[in-house]
Amino acid sequence: METQNKKIIEVETTINAPVKKVWEHWTDPKHIVQWNHASADWHTTRAENDVRVGGSFVARMEAKDGSFGFDFGGVYDAVIINKYIEYTIGDGRKVQVYFADDGNKTNVKESFEAESTNSADMQKAGWQSILDNFKKYTETH
Repeated sequence: METQNKKIIEVETTINAPVKKVWEHWTDPKHIVQWNHASADWHTTRAENDVRVGGSFVARMEAKDGSFGFDFGGVYDAVIINKYIEYTIGDGRKVQVYFADDGNKTNVKESFEAESTNSADMQKAGWQSILDNFKKYTETH
């Protein structure tokens, strides 16, 4: 899907947990640092999150060997607790996250504007891997 000449990438998963738990694990920094990485050789060393319209977030993502790291952050544009988050990343790209409550299961779908450095397939794989880590963490904690 293209909007205003920007490629939109979508990733999603269904988590075997109620939406209240999913939301808490998605938004609470003590949980974010546990699941927010695309591969085992990366980790999030710290996270801050002010989940409200105009609030900001940042997650420090680093290679475990110390060779590279960066801050991933942005500002919230819309927040509907247990249902929807929209934010703008520091580089100006938009992200939308939907939480669909289905009793003891929750579908999480993220849509984000692609960046121009990496291929769309690589970006999709990375974001999906983080989402898969989130699913695994949430279902086991």
